[in-house]
Amino acid sequence: DPDSGDNGLLQYSLVDNQADEFDINENTGQIFTVSVAGKTGTFYLEVQAADQGTRSLTARMTVNVTVDSSSSNNIVVVVLNQKIGAVEKNILQVKRVLEDKLTWNVYIIDVYLNEQQQQARSSTDVTYTKITAFDDANQEVPAEDVKRKLKEQKSNIETELAKIFATSVTAAVEETPADSTGPDQTAAIVLGVLLACTLVAFLAYVLITIRKKRYRHSNHQPERTEGIDNPCAAGKDGSVRSLETLEHMHN
Repeated sequence: DPDSGDNGLLQYSLVDNQADEFDINENTGQIFTVSVAGKTGTFYLEVQAADQGTRSLTARMTVNVTVDSSSSNNIVVVVLNQKIGAVEKNILQVKRVLEDKLTWNVYIIDVYLNEQQQQARSSTDVTYTKITAFDDANQEVPAEDVKRKLKEQKSNIETELAKIFATSVTAAVEETPADSTGPDQTAAIVLGVLLACTLVAFLAYVLITIRKKRYRHSNHQPERTEGIDNPCAAGKDGSVRSLETLEHMHN
């Protein structure tokens, strides 16, 4: 709009955006996704621009938005030594630098702090940026290729970002911790657990056996029977009598 003053100020809006899948910045016209999870294909958005004149004039145009499927496996995290507020403020310039140096279409998915840093948002100089990249054929670039190129262009990226933030910048790729338990270590751990279980079971068996023997010993009352192997027998009054005496009395 060539008008000056209030007549030249434009406000942008989406026409008939019933699904609330997109939003638009009314001052800049920049379009954002709100919720397109699980959806792919081309969306046709009708955008209206209106000036602020006494008799407001409007113009409309259809914008085609293509949503491609993306895999979480191809998301790469770039760590910047800058406060999150500064990164959020300059996010479009950061995106431009990454696209220029990687020569791919770069999409910034999220800018965030880790859990330990969230309590000290204003004083933390480490910001995490999730990105994914698509080539000219609209095919998602594998994460390993993105990481490799980020490392190759690390110096150039940091030089350009330093111009944006007006200070030295380091841009590092966050690596997923390697799995420290390989097959051999896993087998050793399993064997150790089995041996430990066997030892515990054996000790429990020994302990139970000892207790049973002690219980039997403490409750064992020897029985006396009359016969050749037992020269003594109990009388009616409970006294012990010799078999010889008993035999004599019998005779």
